Order: sequence, then structure tokens, then C-alpha cells
Amino acid sequence: MPLLNTAILLSSGATVTWSHNAMISGDRKETIVGLMITIVLGLVFTALQAMEYYEAGFTIADSVYGSTFYVATGFHGIHVIIGTTFLIVSLKRIIEHQLTKHHHNGYEASI
Repeated sequence: MPLLNTAILLSSGATVTWSHNAMISGDRKETIVGLMITIVLGLVFTALQAMEYYEAGFTIADSVYGSTFYVATGFHGIHVIIGTTFLIVSLKRIIEHQLTKHHHNGYEASI
């Protein structure tokens, strides 16, 4: 599962870069499609991480490995959840024409 999550994260980096480049080029449709794919990848990553936590054979209190695993992956998971939330807000603003080719600082801050 960690390999799958790594692939998902790398893919989301590519799709958000595609979306950002489309925004700079003024291609609103590709911006939205790329951002939607990125959001879905973020949600899938979060779901897989939750499943990995549920199926883990150890807890945070079991060992140094358990505590290190849960702290490191937990902070990263929170980072992904917050980032996905920011991207959802940016998507809503792009759809509502609040962010444009010339005015998209909020979008750049979310990526």
C-alpha cells in the first residue's frame, strides 16, 4: 500500500502542475479538469491512509516503530487533508470565475 500511495502522490503533483500551467495559459477547462483529478487523488490517498491505519497490526503505543509511523504519517495525512481542502476552495473559486489568468494568487498559495 505505501507504494500505491507514493504513486498517487507523484501523480497528484503532476496533475496540479498541469492545472497550474493551464491556469497561467488561460485554459480554464484544463485548469478545472487537472484540479479535479488532483482533488480526487488527494481523497483517494486519504482513504487509503485511513485503511492502512485500520489494518495495521500495531498501535502508537506498541513500540518506537509504531509511534514513529503514526506521528510521521499522521502529520503527512493532515497536510494532505488541509491541502485537498484548499484545492477544493480554489476549484470552487475557479468555477465561479473568481480566479483568472491574471488574478490567481489564492490558487498559487494552495499549491
